[in-house]
Amino acid sequence: GEVYQGGKWDLALKAGKKEILVPIAGKQFLVTQQPISMDEETSGFLFTFQNTEAIQQTEHMIRTELSRKGLVAKYTFSNIVTQNAQMMALVEKARRFSQVPGAVLLLGETGTGKELFAQSIHNASPRASQPFVAVNCAALPEQLLESELFGYSEGAFTGASKGGKPGLFELAHKGTIFLDEIAEMPIVVQAKLLRVLQEHEVRRV
Repeated sequence: GEVYQGGKWDLALKAGKKEILVPIAGKQFLVTQQPISMDEETSGFLFTFQNTEAIQQTEHMIRTELSRKGLVAKYTFSNIVTQNAQMMALVEKARRFSQVPGAVLLLGETGTGKELFAQSIHNASPRASQPFVAVNCAALPEQLLESELFGYSEGAFTGASKGGKPGLFELAHKGTIFLDEIAEMPIVVQAKLLRVLQEHEVRRV
């Protein structure tokens, strides 16, 4: 009875929504609807109930494993040692940017410390406990860059891993992805990257 009380979850699912959060016995459950088809006709639906707390614990375990594999930022602003007034002003500006949940563009010649700033921004942000993923866009060939960034689904191409593979954006979920040498990225991939930055959504290849 509690599932139907308060709720319009059944109507929402019938209206076409595939997933919806439902309060049951004081806990939140993710209800997923999957149609059951026979002879190309829908004969019913399979509903799966997943405790959101269990999902969060699983996600935390995955993030912990990613950190163990080295997807972490080692440097902080304390590693930037300088007496230069302009550099000190840049550090202070970067500290302020670290509190903003948006994209940051770092400009500078090779070897000037862009990744040092990127890691420091990550470690000063609310995302510090989440993954930091760095990728050199110039080091990956165009044919691999898109699948590495966005991942791919099973059967996407010959040799694709069974079950597909998450891309670097998915690995950096809730954390930070640092795209080094972004200007060297092919213009076609840049257009797709722009959409990811605008919509905050990734579609696997």
